[in-house]
Formats: sequence, C-alpha cells, structure tokens
Amino acid sequence: MARKFAIIWIALVFGLAGCFEGTSSVSTGGARRASRMNTSAGMVEHLQSENLPALDSVEVWENEYGPGLKLATAHYEIFTTLLEPLMLRQVPGFVESAYRGYQAQLPETISAGHLTVETSTRFTIYLFATRKQWEDFTRSFAGAQAALYYKIKAGAYYLNGACVAYNIGRERTFSVLGHEGWHQFNVRHFQFRLPSWLDEGIATLFEVHRSEKGLYYFEPGRNAYRLGALKQTLIKDRMIPFRELIAVNPGEVLAANEADTVMAFYAQSYALVRFLREEGYGKRLRNYHKLLLGGLKGDWLLSAVNKRTAADRNIPRTVLWNRMVGPLLFEHYFGDDFEGIEKEYIAFCRKIVYPVRSKSP
Repeated sequence: MARKFAIIWIALVFGLAGCFEGTSSVSTGGARRASRMNTSAGMVEHLQSENLPALDSVEVWENEYGPGLKLATAHYEIFTTLLEPLMLRQVPGFVESAYRGYQAQLPETISAGHLTVETSTRFTIYLFATRKQWEDFTRSFAGAQAALYYKIKAGAYYLNGACVAYNIGRERTFSVLGHEGWHQFNVRHFQFRLPSWLDEGIATLFEVHRSEKGLYYFEPGRNAYRLGALKQTLIKDRMIPFRELIAVNPGEVLAANEADTVMAFYAQSYALVRFLREEGYGKRLRNYHKLLLGGLKGDWLLSAVNKRTAADRNIPRTVLWNRMVGPLLFEHYFGDDFEGIEKEYIAFCRKIVYPVRSKSP
C-alpha cells in the first residue's frame, strides 16, 4: 500500500526570480490564484482548465465535513474534501488505470482485446483531507461497525459499495485506493465471492505503481512493503503453513492480535498469487485464470450451501465457509499435492525476497 511521481517545481521557483518592475504584480497575481484554488469553486475552475483526459466532469460537493468536490470519470465518482492540486490532477487517471488493471486479471480481456465486464453504474469513492473528517463520515456511514474501522491506523476500507479513504500522503493514499478498489470491483462483478487468500492476494498487486505521461502501471514486483514483510517472516521462521494459508480468514488473523501473523498473512497471500501467475514461466497461469473466471461467472463446483454463501454478499463470509472452500478450490484448480506445491512456493518466496535488504536488528 511505493510509486514514482514527477514533481517539477524547481523551474517554477526559479522562473519567478528577478529584479524588474513586473515582479510585484506577478507575485500578487500568483498569490491571488493560489488563494482562489483553496476554495472548492476555485479548484473546479483549475481542474476544468487542465483538460485532464480521464476527468469527465468536476463540480462542488456540498457536505458537512469541509469544502469538497465531486469528480466523475468513466467508471468512478470521487467525493473529496482534499483540495491538493497535484493529487486531484492524478486521481482520475489513477482510478481509471486501476480499473483497467482489475480487468486485466481476467484472461478474456487480453485474448479478446476488449473488457471482460462492463460497468454501467459508476463506483463510489470517498477521499477525505483529514483523519477527523474520515472518522466523522465513518461514524454515520458504518453505523455499529464504525468502531472496527477506527482501528485502522492509516489506510482505507470498503463498505456498502464504497471505498472510504483519507489523505495519508500521495503514494500511500494511492496504494490503499488501488487495494480497496479491487475489493470494490470484484464484489460488483463477480457472481461468487473469492476465498480470502485470493481476494487479499490480488488486492496487494495494486499497491505499487509507476506513472508515465498520465498513465499508471502497476508493478507488484516492486512492492517493498510486502516483500520486506515476507522476508522478515521467513527469517523469523513464522511462515503460515500452506494448508492453513489457503483456509484462513483475515478475521481469524486479526482476532489473534499478533502483528507478525497479520503481516505474514498479507505478505504470503501476495506471494501466493504471484507464485500462481509467475512461477515456472507461468505454468499455473491458465488454471489461475480458470479459477477467477469460475468466480466471475458463478460456476465453481461447490455444494448448494456453499454456492449460496458464495453468491449472497449479505451472508457474512464465515470462518467455516472460507476453511471449506479455500482448500477445495485450490485442489480443484491446482491439484492435491499440497506438500510439493508448498516446497515450490517456499522456494519462490525465497527467490523474490533475495534482493530485499533485511532490517538491522
């Protein structure tokens, strides 16, 4: 939840330097424009003047939390109290690039040359400028569950069809939007919910990106946070056993209240999805795609009871369901040689963390 941003301010600073009569009026005009951009209406004018390719429209968002904007792209509506110009310029392109990335998890997107699923109703994102605004909104939006979300130290959540985040710095904010955006996408479009290791593992693929000419490219192999956590887990010999990893629910991990176990679950899920996609020159990639397409179309080989839980998002993803379905699906698509697969998986983990520097004790 580490990306590159080109910040070209030096030329602007030096360009204002000079000792001629026009300097005073230019500085005053600049200050006036800067003051105007601190208002919702001023930021609307600024973004409209930028002609951003991914931004369909922008307007003032009247709300009780602070001056706000509503940004619309082809597939998203972003309600935000964040008036930081650089981030607002980048958010529309980022969420649309993430949307294409989510689609690309499915093979038909690549083979057919068009999107696998179509989104007729825009996704909703709330992005707040401060933690307090985020908490105030969460109090009314999440109701009885609000206390649970308050435990998030610095991040975002997905609930009731919306991603809810606040500014924790440009890179980290985009990281959590990419992660939670995957949950939002698959809940909307997949007929069956995904087992936890798969759902969280795919979400971590969208935590790191690079930007180039207004486009954003996701680079899971550069996810230093997950790679570092994975290396520490290996060093401490705290790896979650393979059979447990594909069966466990994040709620169980969090309930254990052990930071190392939480870190291991997400890092190992990240590594497992990469393993299925990459190891052996992608020898399991075809079956990985079949697994996802089965969830998308609702044709996994499950019992009637498990299918009902998989299809009905109003039924909580219970610990029992995850423990039954996670291993069952893995065995169906990748085979029952868990011991052999685990050996390959551990070797893959060691390989991908090899370049990562360990922290000093």
